[in-house]
Amino acid sequence: MSSGTSTAKPKEPEDEYISIADLRFTASQKSSAAAAAGEKLLALIKKREMAPLYAVVCEQLGWPVDSALLTSMQTANVSELAALDAHIAECEEKEGETEIREAYLARAEFKIRIGEKDAAYAALEETFEKTVAIGPRLDLILAKLRVGLFFDDLQLVKDTVERAKGLLEKGGDWERRNRLKVYEALFLLRVRDLKKSSALFLDSIATFTATELLPYPRFIMYAIATSVYALPRKDLKPKVIDAPEILQVIGEIPHVAGLVNGLYECQYRTLMVSLVGLVDDTLKGDRYFSPHARFYFREVLVLAYTQFLESYRSVSLESMAKSFGVSAGYLDQELSVFISSARLSCSIDKVTGVVASTRPDTKNAQYQSAIKQGDLLLNRVQKLSRVINI
Repeated sequence: MSSGTSTAKPKEPEDEYISIADLRFTASQKSSAAAAAGEKLLALIKKREMAPLYAVVCEQLGWPVDSALLTSMQTANVSELAALDAHIAECEEKEGETEIREAYLARAEFKIRIGEKDAAYAALEETFEKTVAIGPRLDLILAKLRVGLFFDDLQLVKDTVERAKGLLEKGGDWERRNRLKVYEALFLLRVRDLKKSSALFLDSIATFTATELLPYPRFIMYAIATSVYALPRKDLKPKVIDAPEILQVIGEIPHVAGLVNGLYECQYRTLMVSLVGLVDDTLKGDRYFSPHARFYFREVLVLAYTQFLESYRSVSLESMAKSFGVSAGYLDQELSVFISSARLSCSIDKVTGVVASTRPDTKNAQYQSAIKQGDLLLNRVQKLSRVINI
């Protein structure tokens, strides 16, 4: 099998950069994990001497600024930057283009390491100007995307993805093309375009190598969660449930197997338990999915309720509640909200406790539309024949 279709499980990422953004997000939440995340975040800031990020984080999280620590890190940063600038000057005086580029790259990587956003962007652009080959240029754009995702700079990420696509039209290998798909999928997830995000995640499963961005199980969780929302039920089995790359790790990811299998197999009680578990235990605490957790919960519920009601013209509220593992009162309240917002085509008879489907007869509507279009066509043919006969 070629490297482009390998099903080997990628290793976990070694780079701490993106994990720092996750810790920063978790530390900002009102959760039991916030304190521990804050401690880990501070330890990594100290380890990497991230003076610029430390100042930003202290303001964001309300931490008291340790002046001695900040001064110590700033002094170390100034010293290291001076050495890097001196090396650039030396290379420009004595070395060739390759050595000059590597010196500029070292300075860009330093700016990324310490969390200085605007300076990192500028340093990457300087290095880009010193780079000729398309592959290394794409690597620099992907690095800029990581900085943008790190700081949640969504407009920059959007513009940079388009820039990368333009560069790929001039060349670029499959590995970088597929890595860019993962970057774009994460951006689309962040801006709640779950359908496009799902398509890119699924398209990248067999060729996933973007371990610098997120670990493989988390990538698979995103692929499954977005696909449950985005795909028709008939596509879930070939594209998700039976996909060998997903089967390889799905057991390691809490709740997602019950979610996708519950929906596909119409096991609604399993679906509900898994949906609640996934949203509460994972999505609400996920940096990319958190803003959309409530939306996702609501949309999957509508999907499940619609799928269930398609099988019945009418069903008792009690029976439907039992299928979903909830109380009749809870289901009554949920359905009422979705019916009033025109999300479900059904009605509830409060007296008999029956849910009746009121979905339109699509076949009859299509038949009537065909007749109407046929009449219009005949009228036009008759008018044309009169003109020809004249």
